[in-house]
Amino acid sequence: MSAPLSAYEGIVGSAVIRQLRQLGEKLAGTRIVHVNSTREGGGVAEILEWMTPLMGELGLQASWEVIHGTPPFFEITKSIHNALQGHPVSISVKNWKLYEDVNARNFERLGPMLEEADVVFIHDPQPAHLLSLCGRRKGKWIWRAHIDISRPYRPVWKMVRPMVEAFDASIFSMAEFAQTLPHPQFLVPPSIDPLSEKNRALETPEIEAVRAEFGLDPSRPLLVQISRFDRFKDPVGVIEAYHLVRKVAPVQLVLAGGGATDDPEGKAVLADVMEAAAGDPDIHVLLLPPDSHRTVNALQRLADIIIQKSTREGFGLTVTEGMWKGKPVIGGDVGGIRLQVVNHHTGFLVNTPEGAAHRIRYLLHHRERIEAMGMEARESVREHFLLTRHLREYLALMLVIARGGQVRFLEV
Repeated sequence: MSAPLSAYEGIVGSAVIRQLRQLGEKLAGTRIVHVNSTREGGGVAEILEWMTPLMGELGLQASWEVIHGTPPFFEITKSIHNALQGHPVSISVKNWKLYEDVNARNFERLGPMLEEADVVFIHDPQPAHLLSLCGRRKGKWIWRAHIDISRPYRPVWKMVRPMVEAFDASIFSMAEFAQTLPHPQFLVPPSIDPLSEKNRALETPEIEAVRAEFGLDPSRPLLVQISRFDRFKDPVGVIEAYHLVRKVAPVQLVLAGGGATDDPEGKAVLADVMEAAAGDPDIHVLLLPPDSHRTVNALQRLADIIIQKSTREGFGLTVTEGMWKGKPVIGGDVGGIRLQVVNHHTGFLVNTPEGAAHRIRYLLHHRERIEAMGMEARESVREHFLLTRHLREYLALMLVIARGGQVRFLEV
């Protein structure tokens, strides 16, 4: 549960909170429904967990619904997700029919609420078919894409595009992620909640207890990557970079994460990671339950350097989290990581394990740069990537949509 808005005033200032309340007054009573595919695991669920109650505090009637599906359904939607990010995937006619049927069963449950809502936010492709079933809708429907669809696998995009075009507007994290669509498009980067269990300040004894729990040596530098076990997060590439660094420096590596209920590939990726780790006692592969927020918080605070060597990335909230803890981030030169990591200032952008290893060695050799980059990283998050900015932009775009604003791209 998120903190009340007043709790953020000491972080972002009173003017920001006052502006949010003024926007809320203009939208008071508006019925909002968010729909995604999982209640826990991944950045979308984390965002909706704080956004829904804060919208309610501002006077909107906001709810968050999750579609229900079978394992085969989530295997199909994971393939759609991968294809939209450019991976060649074959999806049969039978599987497209299953995708539509599961959405139809969810509409039987959610239909009355969706028809009466003033604004419906559909998050990512899993529930996108719901719109085509809602012939008596009263409000506006917005498709929120949390992934990079700039170069989708065309046969799959050909099937998804008609669903997306029917929406009244769409939201992307960056202009580079978008496709040309016949409706207004908004640019809204994601954000973190600085007072959540994953991001709030922790006492030293709690942090040290996590160090002891996982057998981390306080005398040696620690590299940490927190992410789902997903091929696009390239955990095996992180292990390759670690091996290169170990030739010259006695580092430790933590690869920590879990799975999401809508991601069936996690077990296979985790098996590959365990094979690449090959029993090295200084590689700590941690499969954490979804509620391990304080553990993740402590691991990021224990890190000397945060890694996020993704090969494709919608945004990468673990980058934001690491920066908020005052850590430099070495991230893949892709997607939303580019929006956050300012090369040579808040971290480094890399394309290969060799490049990651080179930057790790540089920072370990110039320890003063770790602290300086970390301080700059934290201030960058305070200015650009906290939930108050994110909430303000959602409120503003709802006002634009309600008034029939016609724009191609709008950075709100």
